[in-house]
Amino acid sequence: MWHDAFHFDSLVWDGPIAVYLFLLGISAGSTTLSVLLRRQGVGSESGIIRATAILAPVSVILGLLILIFHLARPWTFWKLMFHYQFDSVMSMGVMLFQIYMVVLFAWLAVVFRAEIAALRRQWLADKFAFVDTLIGKIAQLERLLGPLLLLLAVLLGAYTGFLLSALKTYPMLNNPVLPALFLVSGISSGVASTILLAVTLFREDGHSQGVSWVHRFERPIVAIEIFLLVCFFTGLYFGGGQREAAMWAALGGGFWSQVFWFGVIGLGIVLPQSLGLLGDKAQAHQPARLALICSLSLVGILLLRYFILYAGQMTVM
Repeated sequence: MWHDAFHFDSLVWDGPIAVYLFLLGISAGSTTLSVLLRRQGVGSESGIIRATAILAPVSVILGLLILIFHLARPWTFWKLMFHYQFDSVMSMGVMLFQIYMVVLFAWLAVVFRAEIAALRRQWLADKFAFVDTLIGKIAQLERLLGPLLLLLAVLLGAYTGFLLSALKTYPMLNNPVLPALFLVSGISSGVASTILLAVTLFREDGHSQGVSWVHRFERPIVAIEIFLLVCFFTGLYFGGGQREAAMWAALGGGFWSQVFWFGVIGLGIVLPQSLGLLGDKAQAHQPARLALICSLSLVGILLLRYFILYAGQMTVM
């Protein structure tokens, strides 16, 4: 059963691609939230902003490393990095990553300008003083950097869906709802991973302005995600033919159907939302409780990537 679920004749992309898409979603989601939070006047002392400084670049770098070593000839990846093909979704994605990373690091340098200057003076004395000057010049563009980074983060989140929808021979994957679904679930993973890292690593107070503000996004995002899932499968059902067959193959029984109903819906949506609603409200923002809820949400979102990737390739046009 397990072998049949993960190995079948029509399979083109496998598990590492699902992890790659999951990591890109975390980066896009955490960046989106932090740019919006920054506009609320929250500074670098916030655990949420600090969590983003780690999550946003590291998750993209890990995702790209997974993709590189998953290639049949990973040493040829540099060609994809510097030889753009405008008719290739993968190549356009690499270009997007590069622009996104440049703007992200510039934005983080401005946000953590004081900390960078203090570290430079502590460890390097008067050396590399030009770094402070350079960051100061970049800081003059902060009003432009924020909106630009927000746009790039949204594009990155949607790109993870466009990448799969480019597989046109698979009716379930060639679905116009997929980019929106992956964007919204990516933002949801950004909410969960940012809060998780903030309350565990940076000991952020569960009642702080940053956590409280980000926490307000959680239920609306989950509601939109459920709505998009309904639209995703409704479109397949009314599409008829192989599209309807793909829907029934995915949801009508078997291993991947169980992954969806028990993993994505039960473990990833119903259980964490129930834990958030039930119990003493005074304990709702305790770090341990927040960490558990966020971890369950992340598992559900990762399983969604696996479900879409594998179940989407079971039916061919």
